[in-house]
Amino acid sequence: MSMGILGRKVGMTQVFDEEGRAVPVTVIEAGPCQIVEIRTPEKNSYSAIQLGFGEVKPVRVTKPIKGYFEKQGVKIKRWLREFRVDNTADYQVGQEITVSLFQNGEIVDVTGVSKGKGTAGVMKRHGFGGMPASHGHSLSHRSGGSTGCSSYPGKIIKGRPMAGHMGSERVTTKNLSVFAVDEENNLILIKGSVPGARDSLVMIRKTA
Repeated sequence: MSMGILGRKVGMTQVFDEEGRAVPVTVIEAGPCQIVEIRTPEKNSYSAIQLGFGEVKPVRVTKPIKGYFEKQGVKIKRWLREFRVDNTADYQVGQEITVSLFQNGEIVDVTGVSKGKGTAGVMKRHGFGGMPASHGHSLSHRSGGSTGCSSYPGKIIKGRPMAGHMGSERVTTKNLSVFAVDEENNLILIKGSVPGARDSLVMIRKTA
C-alpha cells in the first residue's frame, strides 16, 4: 500500500536515452492532485487518501457532489480516486500531490480502463486457432468449435472461453519504469504502454 497520483493519458511517443537508443514511452499529464478526504481506521475501518484531479465546471456536477466538495473546502474536481496507505499522519485535506512524488528510474504500477473493443469472437478475444480452411469446412472458419458437454451435464460449464464483450475493463500493468519526470509541466514519461485510450484517467502508484 503506497501513495500515488492521478493522471490523464496524453499518448505515446519515442525518446532517446543516453546511449542514443529509441525508447517507446507513454506521456501522462499527472496532477497536480488535491487531497479531498482522509480515510482513517477509527472512522472508516481502513486507511486511505482520496485524491481529486481535473477541472470541471460546477454546473456539470450534481448538488450532492457539489455539497461534498464545499464541505471539504476543496475546489470541485472531475475525478475522485482513493489510494490505500499505511499511515495518514503525513497528509492533510487540501494538500497538493505533484509528479515530484516520483523519480527517474523508479518502478511503478499503472491502472486504467482498457480500450473497449465491442463484441469479439474467440480468435480475437482468447487467441483460438480457428477451424480448418478446407476439408469440407464452410461458414465456420473462425468458430470456437465444440463447447463440450453433450448428454451430461447438458449445459455449458461456467468459465468456458467464448465470444463476447471484449475490453473496457479495469487493468493494472505492473513493474513499469519511469523514464523522465517534468515537474514544470506536470508530465511523467513511462517506458512502454499503459492501459486506456487517449485522454482517459490513469492511476500511478509506487510498486509495493
